[in-house]
Amino acid sequence: MSRKEALNKLRDVLLLRREALRKALDGDLSMLQSFSQEGGDVMDAAMDTAQDEISSQLVEVESRELSQIEDALNRLRSGHYGDCENCNKAIPLARLQAVPYATLCIECARKQEKYAPRLSTGIGDSSQASNASL
Repeated sequence: MSRKEALNKLRDVLLLRREALRKALDGDLSMLQSFSQEGGDVMDAAMDTAQDEISSQLVEVESRELSQIEDALNRLRSGHYGDCENCNKAIPLARLQAVPYATLCIECARKQEKYAPRLSTGIGDSSQASNASL
């Protein structure tokens, strides 16, 4: 299979994952709203608060992944999908199959991860630091 064919298959994977995340987020947001409308005793309120926090964190993770997928689809449209944002080399297909929204090759991801503490001081994009470990 050629790289172009593999990238087209990854596009399909990204589209399916985007749709699944959108549906999940719709459900998660509906669930969060229903928690706030329910009554009950103090124990119910404590359980609702804990469940609310877990659901909120899940929504945050899903939203971040959805954003990364949207960025990958934009890179596909612009013809830059699969190219490392740092060195411009092709990201290996195995990495893209594992993390279809990866923006860095393994070498650049490792370098960025190594220097991630320095990035948190405002130098560079900290969202890529979490992407680097994938």
